[in-house]
Amino acid sequence: MNRMTNPLIVQSDRSILMDVHAPLADECRNELIPFAELERSPEHLHTYRLTPLSLWNSTSAGFTYQDAINVLRKYSRFDVPQSVEVWIEETAGRFGKLRMIPAPDEIVEIEKKAGHFADDVVVINPGTQSEEKADEKKKKKNTGKEEFLLLVAETKAIYKQIDANVQLRKFLTPCQVENAFILLLTDRGTIKQKLIELGWPVKDEVPLVDGEPLEINLRQTTLCGNPFNIRNYQIEAAKSIVGDKGPGTGFGTVVLPCGAGKTIVGMTILSMLKTSTLIITTNITSVHQWIDELVDKTDIPRDMIAEYTGESKTIKPITVATYQILTWRPDKVGPYPHFSIFRERPWGLIIYDEVHLLPAPVFRVVAELQAVRRVGLTATLVREDNCQGYVFSLVGPKRYDVPWKELEHTGWIAKAECVEVRLDLSEERELEYAVATAREKHRLASENPVKVKIVSELVEKFPEDKILVIGQYLNQLQEIAELLKVPIITGKTQNSVRDQIYGDFKSGKVRVLVVSKVANFAVDLPDASMAIQISGTFGSRQEEAQRLGRILRPKERTSRFFTLITRNTVEEDFGSNRQKFLAEQGYTYRIIKYADASSFDQIQNETAICDDGDR
Repeated sequence: MNRMTNPLIVQSDRSILMDVHAPLADECRNELIPFAELERSPEHLHTYRLTPLSLWNSTSAGFTYQDAINVLRKYSRFDVPQSVEVWIEETAGRFGKLRMIPAPDEIVEIEKKAGHFADDVVVINPGTQSEEKADEKKKKKNTGKEEFLLLVAETKAIYKQIDANVQLRKFLTPCQVENAFILLLTDRGTIKQKLIELGWPVKDEVPLVDGEPLEINLRQTTLCGNPFNIRNYQIEAAKSIVGDKGPGTGFGTVVLPCGAGKTIVGMTILSMLKTSTLIITTNITSVHQWIDELVDKTDIPRDMIAEYTGESKTIKPITVATYQILTWRPDKVGPYPHFSIFRERPWGLIIYDEVHLLPAPVFRVVAELQAVRRVGLTATLVREDNCQGYVFSLVGPKRYDVPWKELEHTGWIAKAECVEVRLDLSEERELEYAVATAREKHRLASENPVKVKIVSELVEKFPEDKILVIGQYLNQLQEIAELLKVPIITGKTQNSVRDQIYGDFKSGKVRVLVVSKVANFAVDLPDASMAIQISGTFGSRQEEAQRLGRILRPKERTSRFFTLITRNTVEEDFGSNRQKFLAEQGYTYRIIKYADASSFDQIQNETAICDDGDR
């Protein structure tokens, strides 16, 4: 093939331009996903960026630096700059240059004698001693036990570089082993976190601790009486975490589209490991959904599953908690009392649902729990606070990822069309907007009164769809709910009422539901086929992806995601940023310039044609 028809132009600053109209653009996009990040996605040329974290994530999942170079060479219109190839090799090659391993007893004893550690410390090294020996030592001394690890550098030069860092000196002690430091097990996560900031990812090869055994199996027929078949990609995702249960396995992140069954992946991992498990998720609704799924699809009795939330605080072999309860504290400077849940049982697995939302305070305790098997589940690792590196170093690297469009083509998630509706501000509001502050400008654009009218028109034009109206500002949402005479769910809605409304929507009793950002995450509404986004959290890419995800459960009709944007305002810029992640996954936005209700006639006609074809 003529190279000039290839989609990529790789530049020496490590940016990659992709011509979306080139014949191989879709195929190329899927092959870029493992190791490159999308930065901009206008109509014709998308810009990707090679970053250290993107390369380390791919390397930890078995994608070599040569694989990345081969993809660039395969799709590049011109020769790949040599400097880029060298940078890829050197940067990807950093993964594995620093290894964390158990510290042998004899090395620990030498260091104790040298005065580096207290004499009365009890030494129990993971993977080097039996449980009986550990119990014997604990009986002999009543002191707290400390476990030790080695951080081993591949070369003297790397060792010297780490040794010269002032921030690391209070955690790392040079020892008798060549090019190695000794450290406390409790500093394991902190060290990995600090080293990733310095550009040195650690390959953690310390064996993980087996938790309390728990007999649990997946059903072949659900409690509801439906056949239960795990999809191939769900099995592959679970195996990517469990591995052979040896060093270097048992931790990591699984990235799957919304609607692709991440909960099933979590339960499959649980059934493979057969151990007591702590599941942490975003809100009480998702806690109840996890519990319902466990009861329906596994043989674990309901009385062995506990809910740990603001409403109920019990702990059992399987406990499902919320991030909110874990990060609650009575005052701003006090401790987090519910962090104790992490140590209440000998957990063998911790599942972080929607791991991209892992709150910063939880990172602290996650850093201490590096001996426990753990998995993060998410649709996107994008974080607006740029803390993706913490997820990599503390929860684990990305082990499994499937492009959204790949699952759409196979029918495992719904086909979706994204539509951006652009509308004008009234003349009066334009004047108010012109003199407003930056934050006020965003709110004025988001609360454009024309949006209420458009929502009403869309609901009327698509009577066969089950519709979610999603927004940021409660007054605006309340106005729409009252106009349409439909229920509304916000953060103030009682959980019992919330569950009842969700149930009515699922059963078909309610066709249109107005929701605030509480429905962004981990809410299972499988029959929703249209979402109308009237406002959002500035330029949040993860929120855009999660909201589209509300309508991606498999169904026979095409799902539609409408975003209402006020023209010539900050909403346009925020909207462009919000759409980056979905553009990376192959979604495009059709633009409609709103004039009146007839602006949607073409889409309405297309829907009618598709429905006739389905029949």
